[in-house]
Amino acid sequence: MGPLTGFKVIELAGIGPGPFCGMMLSDMGAEVIRVDRVGGSGGRRRDVLSRNRRCIAVDLKQPEGVELVLKLVETADALFEGFRPGVTERLGLGPDDCLARNARLVYGRMTGWGQEGPIAHAAGHDINYIGLAGALHAIGEPNGKPVPPLNLIGDFGGGGMLLAYGLVCGMLEASRSGKGQVIDAAMVDGAASLMAMFFSMVGFGFRNERGSNMLDGGAHFYNTYETKDGKYVCIGSIEPQFYAELVEKSGVDPNRFGPQMNTEQWGDFRTELAEVFKAKTRDEWCDIMEGSDVCFAPVLSILEAPDHPHNRHRGTFVEVDGVTQPAPSPRFSRTTPEVSHAARTPGEDTRSVLREIGLDADAISALESSGVVQATAAA
Repeated sequence: MGPLTGFKVIELAGIGPGPFCGMMLSDMGAEVIRVDRVGGSGGRRRDVLSRNRRCIAVDLKQPEGVELVLKLVETADALFEGFRPGVTERLGLGPDDCLARNARLVYGRMTGWGQEGPIAHAAGHDINYIGLAGALHAIGEPNGKPVPPLNLIGDFGGGGMLLAYGLVCGMLEASRSGKGQVIDAAMVDGAASLMAMFFSMVGFGFRNERGSNMLDGGAHFYNTYETKDGKYVCIGSIEPQFYAELVEKSGVDPNRFGPQMNTEQWGDFRTELAEVFKAKTRDEWCDIMEGSDVCFAPVLSILEAPDHPHNRHRGTFVEVDGVTQPAPSPRFSRTTPEVSHAARTPGEDTRSVLREIGLDADAISALESSGVVQATAAA
């Protein structure tokens, strides 16, 4: 049983950062009930982001459907949604509506631009939010264009994870004050928060040119290198003692590579190290450097990572219903998180959840017949 066991959260289904937030909370033991739209189909079993929670399907355009969600809110600790500003208000499920039913409710809102501002209502995606936050500009090859880092920074690190953190903070505060509140989690804000260290570096020589700083690919000792077999390795030999070990194990001239922080030589050193690493295969470099203080790792693909001995030893990845996926993280010594089941199909838990809030079989059947809810069998 995870550390959030006993907390009940309502998730108004969305995409990307919302489901990731729901996964984080449910992995930690919270009872998360996902409210999907009527008409949704199966095929979600392989959706890792939707694991570990029950799923009901409700037509939120019908007053009876809205009332069902408000009934769920009455016994919930939190609700979160990922619509554009104003959408849940128009549905009758905005913060005022929900807090009127449950004054202790923590109401989480996940958007890209935030609830207010000149472009708050504009469409966008991860790449746009991290672009506005100053993160995207810093990522890419020297003299090259910015490169999208998947959608890790906006959607997940600065989005879903930030919302999960905010919800837990809100629930902790509510447990003391007895009062709920609204959390405005914006991906542009979260991406900016992740850039905090780099903003502090601006006053200490951080260069605005992409690929010219220590952590952005400018340094030869914090970089990726292609190997003889067309694969890659990565090194992060920042500290002097680690850099000395890199120099020793790579076999380069210690006299030539001695001035580690002479940025004028970084370009030449990158070129020379690129030739050195390309002389051996990735496995050969693993034999030489892995487990040492070089700060070295092979660059593994998403298919290779689960099979690495370290990841296998730690159980970093688990298999659920035939799908390999990341295990819950972080780990706890006593209240152990777990993946109890794969994602449900929309409406799979509709009947059981409605019974729990007091509806009998006839009432549930009537709601199904009128299209207010959808109940589906397990796939």
